[in-house]
Amino acid sequence: MRMPVPVGIASVALWLPEHQDTAASAVAERRVEARTAKDLGNPRLPVAGDIAPPEMAVLAAQEALHDAGVPAAELSLLLHAWMYYQGHDLWSPPHYIAHQLGAHTAVPVGIQQICNGGAAALELAAARMTAGEGRESAPRHALVTTADRFAMPGFDRWRSDYGAAYGDAATAVLLRWPAGPDDLVLRALHTDAAPHLEMMHRGADPFAHLPRENSAVVDMRRTKRVYLREHGVEPFKKTNREMIRHVVAGALRDAGLDAGDPRIRFVVLPRLARKTLDDAWIPLLRELFDAPAVDWGCETGHLGTGDLAAGLHEVSGRSALGAGEFALLLNAGAGFTWSCAVVEAPTRH
Repeated sequence: MRMPVPVGIASVALWLPEHQDTAASAVAERRVEARTAKDLGNPRLPVAGDIAPPEMAVLAAQEALHDAGVPAAELSLLLHAWMYYQGHDLWSPPHYIAHQLGAHTAVPVGIQQICNGGAAALELAAARMTAGEGRESAPRHALVTTADRFAMPGFDRWRSDYGAAYGDAATAVLLRWPAGPDDLVLRALHTDAAPHLEMMHRGADPFAHLPRENSAVVDMRRTKRVYLREHGVEPFKKTNREMIRHVVAGALRDAGLDAGDPRIRFVVLPRLARKTLDDAWIPLLRELFDAPAVDWGCETGHLGTGDLAAGLHEVSGRSALGAGEFALLLNAGAGFTWSCAVVEAPTRH
């Protein structure tokens, strides 16, 4: 999606809990195999404890609003994305977040697109803001939050999945339209999907009547093995390569860039296992770009819906871009869906 009018990223917050679970202790306690821990490449993962994901999202949102000096009452739209259980069975987390913030005139919307939910929420928020160009009713400030807590007994952060260890976190991205002079600017966000891969997270399980009826602990390894026995690994590898190429090409086109543009400083990777990145992502990105691929997820693991927003936090917080320079941020999620965002540092940065 090309932004007809620049959408500003006024602020980004990443909330991480103080407590951590180390790979060393997980291996020693036989909660994960040593080989698996090595392939994951995460020495530690953030663990939230008793604080619920929507409460985490409120903390991240308060920080983002404070940093930008924007009162919650000025929010027109609040989108919250999540992957795993939010603490109540039939309930709207985004409405809770809006209520707690005092965003009483915002429209709360929930996004559940598994790991790509944060990217989807950003795209929908930007589309809603720019679609109303020139109208008095167009949203001026939109807040996108993500939050997940991958807690036992229902989720094993080290072993519920292949290719990722899961860390607890919340993020908040405050969008402003039109962009302010000092804002990081969202230039493009392109998404593609391969719906035929939904079986990888369904397997051969029947449709259940209750959550976790088919498995006491979320076990994506088991459902993926069913898919791999039937189709092998090559079709997924091929599709993954194609989709990464597609979203990168689409985002660059929408941003008016080409892959060799020297203003592109780096490409931010999703927060997946080190072996997964080394095998399936980094070699392809080296073919596409002279700019390096960066992995900022070693100390957090995969943050569910929050990877792309956490990447934005690093881009902003590290002052990693010079004036007028660009970064690309990649993301992917079950289903499968892939996204690529292009951001530009303000020219007076």
